[in-house]
Amino acid sequence: MKNEKLYNSFLDSIKDIKNGSSIMIGGFGGSGGQPTRLMLALRDLGPKNLTIISNVAGISTTTGYGWPENITPIDQGIFFEAGQVKKIICSFPVPGTTKPISEIEKSWKTGNCEVEIIPQGTLVEKIRCAGSGIPAFYTSTGVGTIVSQNKEHRIFNGRKYILEKALPADFSLIRANKSDTFGNLEYIGTSRAFNPAMATASKITIAEVNEIVELGEIDPEKIGTPGVYVNRIVKRKPGDPYP
Repeated sequence: MKNEKLYNSFLDSIKDIKNGSSIMIGGFGGSGGQPTRLMLALRDLGPKNLTIISNVAGISTTTGYGWPENITPIDQGIFFEAGQVKKIICSFPVPGTTKPISEIEKSWKTGNCEVEIIPQGTLVEKIRCAGSGIPAFYTSTGVGTIVSQNKEHRIFNGRKYILEKALPADFSLIRANKSDTFGNLEYIGTSRAFNPAMATASKITIAEVNEIVELGEIDPEKIGTPGVYVNRIVKRKPGDPYP
């Protein structure tokens, strides 16, 4: 019987992403924990007016992460360069000393995209709540700053809090080290950061992995995302068209 979760092509796995979709991109900062081949496939597919949700807005190519000279790091800047993004929701858009300026900063300065900055802990909690069926939560982070404008305030135990709403998406592009055939995912390194929360918070979750094994071959103690949340799995292979 054919396994409907397994895809042989990165492009095939994302082909139903349409104009105007909201897309979470996992990882922390650099390319290492991000689904770079799915990202390149999304750029080549070419949908427009996307809302991107990620921790960063594209810093791998501008800050230097010690990459070997023969490797070109991939980050969210490829979508801004291609004119695909109408809005990005993130916690760290650009380093203040980047020269030349990044693609996201170029797009923002020319008025081609909207940038919404959310404190990092609040961002991941908004995503986690979306995956847990929690519509909103209160936090003290951002009280008295621009972050709290036009938001409900309440006092708990003498301290002021603001209401933050859950943040879901249409698609999540996830990076993991290993998947079994059901979609249970094992993470390593920075892929542990935002990927597990994002995997639960979208209508369709697509995982880019190094290895696919049979069900039962991953130690249950190492499973970071249960396969019930994962809709599609694509394995990275030597010779793939994307780095």
